[in-house]
Amino acid sequence: MTDRRTLLGGALAGLVGPGLATPALAQRAPARRPASPTRPAGSPADTPLGPVDVQARQALIVDFATGATLLEKNADERMPPSSMSKLMTMYVVFEKLKAGQLQLDQTLPVSERAWRMGGSKMFVDLGAQIKVEDLIHGVIVQSGNDACIVLAEGISGSETQFAELMNETGRRIGLTNSSFRNATGWPDPEHRMTARDLAILARRIITDFPDYYAFYNMRSYRYNNITQENRNPLLSRVAGADGLKTGHTEEAGYGLTGSAKRGDRRVILVINGLPSMRARGEESERLMEWAFREFEAVVLFRAQDTIEEVPVYLGERSKVPMVGGRDLVLTLPRQWRSRLQVRLHYDAPLTAPVARGQQIGEMQVGGQGVPELRIPLLAGADVEKLGLISRIPAVVSQMVFGSRG
Repeated sequence: MTDRRTLLGGALAGLVGPGLATPALAQRAPARRPASPTRPAGSPADTPLGPVDVQARQALIVDFATGATLLEKNADERMPPSSMSKLMTMYVVFEKLKAGQLQLDQTLPVSERAWRMGGSKMFVDLGAQIKVEDLIHGVIVQSGNDACIVLAEGISGSETQFAELMNETGRRIGLTNSSFRNATGWPDPEHRMTARDLAILARRIITDFPDYYAFYNMRSYRYNNITQENRNPLLSRVAGADGLKTGHTEEAGYGLTGSAKRGDRRVILVINGLPSMRARGEESERLMEWAFREFEAVVLFRAQDTIEEVPVYLGERSKVPMVGGRDLVLTLPRQWRSRLQVRLHYDAPLTAPVARGQQIGEMQVGGQGVPELRIPLLAGADVEKLGLISRIPAVVSQMVFGSRG
């Protein structure tokens, strides 16, 4: 028969106690916090805690490890990303470095087009040969449009061809709502990204290139006798901040894709459309601190924790442990663990043989402030089928009593 059970104890009892799955809690809306007298202007963002006022036109905060969305506002709205699209430029460069197709000490020539490029600059000299490592500093720390074009031309022959490579790479890594027309983020009506795509891109840079990600934590860089400071306000205002990239154009406003890590938790933040550099600094600091203050990582179970002992029919052992097979960590609002709803679904008893690693059930996780998850549950051991002689008593019991248990 089918056994559909609400998990009230076992591996999770110590986590949330007997009130783990209370249906009434799912119907109760969280209390709205009193408004702060200094809260910023702007329409609110959606969060598991209720609306939060955000001045930015677009905003997204996600937990790096779990992928949980902590805050979002117009996160899928296509917007001009300005210099934040240089993250895509750097992703392509880092891929070339990782593949050995580009070297940090390799030099690339400065064309007249790169030298004449306006906007933020690294201040390269016409005809100079510049090391790739210096150009990376020029893009990340100094936001140099000239450095972007030197890299683009050196890799693809032209900035237009490099933009096509950016598009191909973006599609491959899951940027479903982005289109690139240049390497710099220079205004173009068809050069667009979303806050969600920027968060995905930031996560891929951190995950795919841990050695190169350290470039984003450099506070200043001196080139051609000119020292420029990193424009990322989080680096000096938020503990644990170590990246990534700011942006600004008249159309886009002021934006930032940033990340910070404290202990085992990392948070990624994207904001855009702010009216000033000061607003960008204040908003990014406020929202990043809010994300660390209001949420925590909760280990639901470890990979080999026994979640339930499931009966086995005609097996050499009467029960088999049901395990998750991987650590399950959720990002939850602090003090909200009692609202977590967890249910197990499985058929019982199982019929032998049962193979270790075989899926034998599913865990459904949800509740207010919790992303809906379905996690396959696995057999934690092999259970061989009984021999013929040993099966006779179990079969007789089934015939007489109509039960396989």
